[in-house]
Amino acid sequence: MDEENETFFSDFTLTGLFTNNKASGFLFNIICAIFFMAMIANGVMIFLIHMDPHLHTPMYFLLSHLSLIDMMYISTIVPKMLVDYLMDKRTISFVACTAQYFLYMGLVGAEFFLLGLMAYDRYVAICNPLRYSALMSPRVCWIILASSWFGGTLDSFLLTPITMSLPFCASRKINHFFCEAPTMLRLACGDKAAYEMVMYLCCVVMLLIPFSVVLASYTRVLITVHQMKSAEGKKKAFATCSSHMMVVMLFYGAALYTYMLPQSYHTPIKDKVFSAFYTILTPLLNPLIYSLRNRDVTGAFRRVLARCRGPCGGTVGEF
Repeated sequence: MDEENETFFSDFTLTGLFTNNKASGFLFNIICAIFFMAMIANGVMIFLIHMDPHLHTPMYFLLSHLSLIDMMYISTIVPKMLVDYLMDKRTISFVACTAQYFLYMGLVGAEFFLLGLMAYDRYVAICNPLRYSALMSPRVCWIILASSWFGGTLDSFLLTPITMSLPFCASRKINHFFCEAPTMLRLACGDKAAYEMVMYLCCVVMLLIPFSVVLASYTRVLITVHQMKSAEGKKKAFATCSSHMMVVMLFYGAALYTYMLPQSYHTPIKDKVFSAFYTILTPLLNPLIYSLRNRDVTGAFRRVLARCRGPCGGTVGEF
């Protein structure tokens, strides 16, 4: 029994992204730069939305929490990977792997739901503008936010005990750069059919339902925008919605490959590339896409910058 417990709780080995000695230093610098840029860009977005009264609207309230989630979940993966490279260490304890798995699944699940509900916000703003203040009241925004966190937390509480209670009696070598769900399942031994079914059902709820909300919302949005007579209104609607659609397609596309595509289509290299895309690159792309393509954000940046030339100050809106 003691030997079994020791095997069950023994350390894992992460192969990581830095496998090629010639390119590992260059790749380390790139990922390090992406991490710090993502933290700064998302932090600036939160700061601008908090400081500028023009951004105290439901859309930016939700966007500020999207930035917060991005900062949190990139921090559950990248710092460990960078420190391991500097210390020439590849091991991760069973407890640390479980904690990373739990935090990652909860945060990424919350982002899946939040992106889907943000599409509903754009649908209401464009298709029902006269009822926008009622349909997207502060109370509704907090319900949307609470629902996203609840969905992500529920997913994490369901999948973490199921996955991490499996017997890892074969190799303890994780061919990945973090403890991701499909990779951990492949590493386990024994009958995994029931566990794979539960994971598949959770992924259907976590991915396909929010993605269906996005598709339904933006189908109605595109129809409404096409019927607009004002060229300026069309331009503004397309600018806002295209930004959101870019984020959604990048994030959901990579996640659908990881969690929904049959295992026969997966290879370790593909898994690492797609996972790196939506866990490392997307937190940087989100604030850049929303800020560079959005006049409200760039205008807020100029106003806050001008205000901070003197004593910094600002008022906090209703959110």
